Amino acid sequence: MAATPLTDIRNIGPATAAALAEAGIADAETLRALGADAAYARLLEAGTRPHFIGYCALVMGLQGRPWNDCRGEEKAWLRAHFDALVAEAKEKGPSTLARALDEIGVRIGR
Repeated sequence: MAATPLTDIRNIGPATAAALAEAGIADAETLRALGADAAYARLLEAGTRPHFIGYCALVMGLQGRPWNDCRGEEKAWLRAHFDALVAEAKEKGPSTLARALDEIGVRIGR
């Protein structure tokens, strides 16, 4: 069976798909299996700058919802969850590969 492109998931465009691929998530099946939190943690580990709307877009997209669909209590919960993911990623620091790529200056857009 052929892998489904990441861009087949709602809210995921070419730039997000490229960042996900750089983080080792090459297809929609892998992203769905990981879930939003684990996938976003991988993005952060790979050096993607934290962005709350990007996190919301990923969560909502995996639910088949538009990126701007969360409001009120759900948005507050997602914000608290996002902040916890970012704090955990800062404690861990970038992956060994990300640090090595930074050292030789080959990571694009970082």
